[in-house]
Amino acid sequence: MGYLISIRMDKEILIALGSISNFKKMINLQALLIVLVLISSLSAAIPLCLGFQPATFSDNCCLNPFLADKNASLKDCVIGLANEPEMVEWMRKIRREIHKNPELAYEELATSSLVRRELEEMGIKYRWPVAKTGVVAAVGSGSPPFVALRADMDALPIQELADLEHKSQVDGKMHACGHDAHTSMLLGAARILKELESSLQGTVILIFQPAEERGEGAKDMIKEGVLKDVDAIFGVHIIHKFPIGVAASRPGQFLAGCGSFKAIIKGKGGHAAAPQESIDPILAAATSIISLQHIISRETDPLDSQVVSVSVVQAGTSYNVIPESATIAGTYRAFGWKGFHDLRERLEEVIKAQAAVHRCSVKIDFDGKEHPTLPPTVNDERIYEHARQVSNLIVGEENTKVATIFTGSEDFASYLEKIPGSFLLLGIRNEKIGAIYPPHSPYYTIDEDVLPIGAALHTTFAYSYLRNLSMCSNS
Repeated sequence: MGYLISIRMDKEILIALGSISNFKKMINLQALLIVLVLISSLSAAIPLCLGFQPATFSDNCCLNPFLADKNASLKDCVIGLANEPEMVEWMRKIRREIHKNPELAYEELATSSLVRRELEEMGIKYRWPVAKTGVVAAVGSGSPPFVALRADMDALPIQELADLEHKSQVDGKMHACGHDAHTSMLLGAARILKELESSLQGTVILIFQPAEERGEGAKDMIKEGVLKDVDAIFGVHIIHKFPIGVAASRPGQFLAGCGSFKAIIKGKGGHAAAPQESIDPILAAATSIISLQHIISRETDPLDSQVVSVSVVQAGTSYNVIPESATIAGTYRAFGWKGFHDLRERLEEVIKAQAAVHRCSVKIDFDGKEHPTLPPTVNDERIYEHARQVSNLIVGEENTKVATIFTGSEDFASYLEKIPGSFLLLGIRNEKIGAIYPPHSPYYTIDEDVLPIGAALHTTFAYSYLRNLSMCSNS
């Protein structure tokens, strides 16, 4: 049995006492126990801010923050840089420039040009185009380990109704989901990380992603290799549900997977006065709709939240004609990967069975281009824990919350299918300025005080993650 005592102040000093059998040559066992008791007492008396910490040997030691003195200095440094008046004004200006010129999925040419312009001014190298309009940059040593930060850039086809000086100048398009803020915060983090580059113990990959609202941007970025050699990824989304400065996430299942379906049920058309001479696809569609609801009410564990909603029904154009076909379409959602895939399989079985019972044929499409499938957002528990303690550091324990699961979806989930990571919600609610509306509302407004907070969270997550990996490998 051996003991390892780790004392870290300005430098890390490791004092190793060999096995007890060897140590007996210098001192007897009784004296050794006295020494260990004295050391234990001293460790309790030394403030953590001086950096004393017993060494630990856990599988996730490199993901658990870190020494209190280094935390405090990192916190002060990052928050100081993020809140410099010039920095805050610069991020606000960037965000408003993007907000005035919203661009839809894969049309983010001006937005990606702005990102490249700012990266060039910082002296940060980047790759473009990635996934048509995306930008991928790197800050740090250029060598492993690699950690990624991601922001989305696309807007929505919504007419902005909020009365703002910097409101959208493009009819029918609007940043109604905060992607302009996400991009600004990640650029802010890039600027801070560049200032700290000489002390980065690895490389930070900055992902400026297109087409999140289409549900395809992350998948296309992955296809172009943005996650190559990346150990972990972190993402932030602003949300109206929490007050400004509150950070919320949860380990494991977080956001629902989202899939769409479209079923074309074919029968045999005819006169409605002689239904016996027809095969009625409307009847098959109607029973399918009812039976799909039974999947949730009678086959699913009430504690395992799932959703099946039929939101489109199309059939016939005349009151006295049984149509040749009927179409139903909708969405299905679940929080676990297995539950999500099982729900899709069961949905297909039910529709096919009901069509067969009513002598109809059916073709079901689960791969709609307008609404592609998004997997559940499932946070890696160790990366979540790292992000949680980073939040404690930046916004305080009182403002770090455990979020509830909810049925919204995010294509950040595609990254989490490939590598460990964590997704975090950052509050923007401020009734005084009207920042109360949900995403995708034409009145959507944010409190721009969130920008330095988001930049600080990004920076601290990446910097401390790389540092911890280095500490873990060294020990």
